[in-house]
Amino acid sequence: MSVRKVSPPKPQNTSKRPTRKPAPRRNVYTEKHIYTFLIIICLLQTAFLGSLLYLLISLNMPDIRSVTRYRPAQATIIYDSKGMIVERMFTENRTVIPLAAMSPFLPKAFVAAEDGRFYEHPGLDFISVFRAAMHNFQDGAKSQGGSTITQQVAKSLLLTPEKTYVRKFKEAILAWRIDKLLSKDEILYIYLNQIYLGEGAHGIEAAAQVYFDKSAASLTLGECALLAGLPQAPSRYSLFDHLDRAVERQKYVLNRMAADGFVTPEEAQKAYDEVIALNPRKQQATDENGYYLELVKKQARDILQGALQTAGARIYTNLDTKMQAQALSAVRRGVRAGLSRKTLAGDKIEAVPQGSLVCIETASSRVRALVGGTSFSKSPFDRASQAKRPAGSTFKPFVFTAALNQGWSSQSSIDDSPLSISGRDGRSWSPKNYSGKYHGQTTLADALAHSLNAATVRLMQQIGYKEVHKIARKVGFTCKLQPDLSLALGAADVSLLELTAAYTPFAGDGSFTEPSFISKIIAADGTILLPEKSRSKQVIASAPVMGQMRTMLRGVVTGGTGSKVADVPGVRGGKTGTSDDNRDAWFVGYDGRYTTGVWVGNDHNQSMGNKESGGTTAAPIWRDFMLAARTE
Repeated sequence: MSVRKVSPPKPQNTSKRPTRKPAPRRNVYTEKHIYTFLIIICLLQTAFLGSLLYLLISLNMPDIRSVTRYRPAQATIIYDSKGMIVERMFTENRTVIPLAAMSPFLPKAFVAAEDGRFYEHPGLDFISVFRAAMHNFQDGAKSQGGSTITQQVAKSLLLTPEKTYVRKFKEAILAWRIDKLLSKDEILYIYLNQIYLGEGAHGIEAAAQVYFDKSAASLTLGECALLAGLPQAPSRYSLFDHLDRAVERQKYVLNRMAADGFVTPEEAQKAYDEVIALNPRKQQATDENGYYLELVKKQARDILQGALQTAGARIYTNLDTKMQAQALSAVRRGVRAGLSRKTLAGDKIEAVPQGSLVCIETASSRVRALVGGTSFSKSPFDRASQAKRPAGSTFKPFVFTAALNQGWSSQSSIDDSPLSISGRDGRSWSPKNYSGKYHGQTTLADALAHSLNAATVRLMQQIGYKEVHKIARKVGFTCKLQPDLSLALGAADVSLLELTAAYTPFAGDGSFTEPSFISKIIAADGTILLPEKSRSKQVIASAPVMGQMRTMLRGVVTGGTGSKVADVPGVRGGKTGTSDDNRDAWFVGYDGRYTTGVWVGNDHNQSMGNKESGGTTAAPIWRDFMLAARTE
């Protein structure tokens, strides 16, 4: 049996580590694919939900084409005869103007202050939104917004003011669409006319007038920067209430303008150093101009056929504001003088009289001043145009004109003795002279100068009331004219306005034209509208008649009942009037340029007392006013 030889085992190398079984290899690319896939899914879902949200919101989105028809409510502006603004009527105080009618600094200032990247972004500025979000996050509150000028236009014109995410989303969509629809200048034009700038001013033209009493075209760089600082918080940066804050905000705007290259640093510093000349807060001067402007507004509404507060019209009037102020002062002084007379006489004051005054430029029939009472704010009832009171002896010149037209002369004789006239009801009427004295046979000139009632009634008896009616209608009287002799003594209820206008033929060339308050109206679309002009009517065609009437009316002021105005330089004629029981006092007179009428009386028709007449009460007011008017 053979024996197998076995080799001894080889010694193991104990220094060598045992080989580890390799772990299964991870599939890293598969995980990356999964993450990428999940991200894509999330993005697609976001895009889908965003698109769905966009679609749902778009279904209820305003039509942006309306912004191309930008016609906001505009203020109607009323101007005086010298082109100065006397009143603005509005629901929103706005005057729309093109960019060309603005200071070139204005658009630049607002862009620098509100939307520095306005000319670069497509209506939405994501950089500004991110910057504002980071700033708000750091502050822990919403202290900055990221709205562009285009977004502000969208919000102002197309959206409601509530603060919701849906409205903000709509605002962004609309801003993007508007940017595609309009040019940058068109967007800026809307923005600058729409923006609210405090103190009731909408748009930069209204703001320029409110704060600086000038047009937007005349604003300096410093003033533009002040206005551009207002949109963020008009109350906080109010130029009237918080000028220090407004100036700090102005500095920020000027620095932004310099940084954006709109102005040089030197120009910005010079603008910051400007002296700020603010226009004081104004209240409507209703007491001074109120009565006149109410008549203007009534006529303008008839012409424009709509509400003035939203019409955006420019109304140019014939008002002379200095003469208007003088007229109001004269009426107030005259009424106070009458009260003083009663107080000094120890008479009981049962009522405080009112007064009115009308001044017409004779050659043009333009009404330069009209006062309907002592205070429009306390009593807006217009006693110059609305009150109808007996004309008294101021009606007599029309009786005498009718007589001269029939061949009488100023030196013709007329009987001024007591008379008694039987009325239709069987009762007799005995007209008495104001002084209680009668003059017997007298001339027409003396009868008018001394306002003799008996002589005037006899004159009308002889010429007939129908001839007087004809003259009265020609000079504009629309009231009922009595078909009897009482008309000779002014038994016709007239307004001071129509009575004053009726005297313009005596003061002028014998023709009559309706008095005018408005010279022209420019509608919002630029159409020029003129009030309907009445034709001139020849009332006194005969030169001899005209000459005699002027001579007789001059006699009234040089030696008759109107002698209190004789010292007024240039006075040419006039006539006093006093109604029964001294209820109304009148004086109408004229110089070479103006025909002016004055009335004083009580609203409830009480007597003013037997010492108050046309010559003592109304004529001094006329004198006071005409002396002041001549100094202008």
